Amino acid sequence: MNENNSCTTDFFLTGFTDNSSLKMILFMVFLVVYLVTMAGNLGLVALIYVERRLHTPMYIFLGNLALMDSCCSCAITPKMLENLVSADRRISLCECMAQFYFLCFAETADCFLLAAMAYDRYVAICSPLQYHSRMSKKLCIQMTTGAYIAGNVHSIIQVGLLFRLTFCGSHQINHFFCDVLPLYRLSCVDPYINDLMILILSGSIQAFTITVVLISYFYILFTIFTMKSKEGRGKALFTCASHFLSVSIFYGSLLFMYIRPNSVNEGDKDISVAVFYTVVIPLLNPFIYSLRNKEVTNIVRKIMKKIIL
Repeated sequence: MNENNSCTTDFFLTGFTDNSSLKMILFMVFLVVYLVTMAGNLGLVALIYVERRLHTPMYIFLGNLALMDSCCSCAITPKMLENLVSADRRISLCECMAQFYFLCFAETADCFLLAAMAYDRYVAICSPLQYHSRMSKKLCIQMTTGAYIAGNVHSIIQVGLLFRLTFCGSHQINHFFCDVLPLYRLSCVDPYINDLMILILSGSIQAFTITVVLISYFYILFTIFTMKSKEGRGKALFTCASHFLSVSIFYGSLLFMYIRPNSVNEGDKDISVAVFYTVVIPLLNPFIYSLRNKEVTNIVRKIMKKIIL
């Protein structure tokens, strides 16, 4: 391995302000967000695990989505908090690659889990009598396992491609974590192949999963609007609203970040969008799903009553 591309190579994360008072405010805000994110997501995972009534495909997918959101938050936020209170904002190349690996793994798995959840809602609304046969436990496990395998393979390929680059210059990453695009800007080697592979791999993953989501929702909406019962239409729309909101936020930020033209050269837009999909979305997801879900809120109320009494 090239000396300039080994684990002894250090980078400096300079994504946030140098104003000490503002850094302390950001530290407190992101610390609270991190604690709430971990409590919300891991609490949802624990609730789904212990409650047998929630051992259905929809909640299994939701539990794994919450687990991946926790993984994403753990990969990014602790180092970000450390850099906000430390003068030394150094990170080694191997730490950098590990951070990006877990982020890429979580985000890729999220894409497939959201697509699986859309298909689950499609079967539940469009073919309710065939739901248990078409969405069997075996298929649910296969889809979840496939999401993890796809996330792992995609991450390994992207990290492997990063190791082909040679880094030079200041080694200052104008970001709060080791994302792939800021690293491309520090490369002495033309990152054209890496950029092309992001477009092909990430583009293919997002195109496939978004297509599954859109086709599922096309049939869902068609079925809903052909229902004669207003109550049935309202219930079906309510069931899908939280998932559709989460999907729109998640895919919108990822598409803007990685698939937009000239994304490698437009570094000024990275930080605000990255905060959104690495910090804000993992915070919102457990609340989007649980607060709009009567089954989950009822179980939480019962548990709280038992604890209080």
